Amino acid sequence: MKRFVVLAWPIALLLMPTAAGNARTLPEDRTASSPASPISQQGESFRPVNQQQVRIEQRITIRVAPRTVMATPLVAEIDSEASPRFDERKMGKCVAVSGIAGVQIGGDDKLMLFMRDQRIVSATLEKACSARDFYSGFYIERSADGMLCVDRDKLQSRTGANCSLRRLRQLIEHD
Repeated sequence: MKRFVVLAWPIALLLMPTAAGNARTLPEDRTASSPASPISQQGESFRPVNQQQVRIEQRITIRVAPRTVMATPLVAEIDSEASPRFDERKMGKCVAVSGIAGVQIGGDDKLMLFMRDQRIVSATLEKACSARDFYSGFYIERSADGMLCVDRDKLQSRTGANCSLRRLRQLIEHD
């Protein structure tokens, strides 16, 4: 805007009337009988107009922290049969942001969302994203409905990567 004023200034000076009848006077500078110069007119013509308008914007960013890793077991060998196995089951396209307790990397393109109600949700990222970027959690802007949805919301890692979700699946322990 300042550039426009600087460029338009000489043109405005040329177009301003110089006759005393068309000139406006300032009470503190001039008397009504003295002619006003183009300089005094330019000061009045470019005064800002009071709009009486206020704009308030609010932006809330939510941080989802990584899940704390449990201490390593003292046993040197872990029986692979003793570790739990999970199956992925379909679920809706959205999950409540307030229900997410923590996040952990679950593969090349998957994040494991640990919910407050003890569920585990697998969130698959879009193809161009790597889950390793989210090792320290992620940020998400709060939406009006408070949900994290597939193909709508973007996750931002603390390192700056932006990724959207491609799929959400609930993990159920296999018997």
